[in-house]
Amino acid sequence: MADLEIGGGNIWEAVGTEQNFEQLALNRSQEIPVIVDFWAPWCAPCRQLTPLLERICSEAAGQVLLVKVNVEEEPRLAQYFGVQSIPAVFLLRNGQIADHFTGVQPEPTLRAWLARFLPTESEKLSAEALALESSDPAAAESKYREALSESPRNDVIKLALARFLVRQHRNSDARALIEELEQRGFLEPEAQVLRDELDLRAAAAESGGVTQCRAALAAQPGDPRLILNLADALGAAQQFEEALELCLGVVRETGGDDREHARSTMVKLFHLLGTEAELTRVYRRKLASALY
Repeated sequence: MADLEIGGGNIWEAVGTEQNFEQLALNRSQEIPVIVDFWAPWCAPCRQLTPLLERICSEAAGQVLLVKVNVEEEPRLAQYFGVQSIPAVFLLRNGQIADHFTGVQPEPTLRAWLARFLPTESEKLSAEALALESSDPAAAESKYREALSESPRNDVIKLALARFLVRQHRNSDARALIEELEQRGFLEPEAQVLRDELDLRAAAAESGGVTQCRAALAAQPGDPRLILNLADALGAAQQFEEALELCLGVVRETGGDDREHARSTMVKLFHLLGTEAELTRVYRRKLASALY
């Protein structure tokens, strides 16, 4: 083995066994591509292929892991992968087999094959930005912007930057990115959540925040528009249960635009909470009952 550090670090080559395979290969493949090389000491083609794989993976150290499995010592692993002849090489990504081949391949072919699964320069920059978000927000934004300049049409990076900007309360900058994504005619669930949060923040800012909204409602109790202003402000302040209860009351007691506004706000709050949240489940049932 080379450059193997137990528990993490700059691993690029390791020996796979039935005991360590889940942690070493399957789990690691959630982060980087993992090449699994099934070989045997008596296999002449294996002795040709393995050094090529070692050279390529060592050059890409930190970006790919080579796991070598001796089929004589680990027959159950070979059986699990359906290996019938060796050398047999599998590429794992996100815990799944992304591609495979058998037999010796020329080095240029191997390099081109692996290049399909290695991160692009913009993906590397985005990963660096993510790691910097908490410790150095300015550097993180710079990395995200650089990544977008490398891949201006990469929607995954746009979404990552929008999420970061929302957390930084850079609302107008985040909204500009969300609007770019909306031009495709759809939004991913995470992008929809971000848009809903931005909508609530905008409504809360327009109405003056929780304290001002409470005072306005106290002066005119029961006014559905003032109730909804307070619900928006509470939602933006992440006081979700009170916001949902206020909206539910408007849904039950009014109609027309006020009722639709209340329903729409509840849906936005469900998005922010997540579908599995207890408040979401409880108030979805209450909303359905009030509507139908």
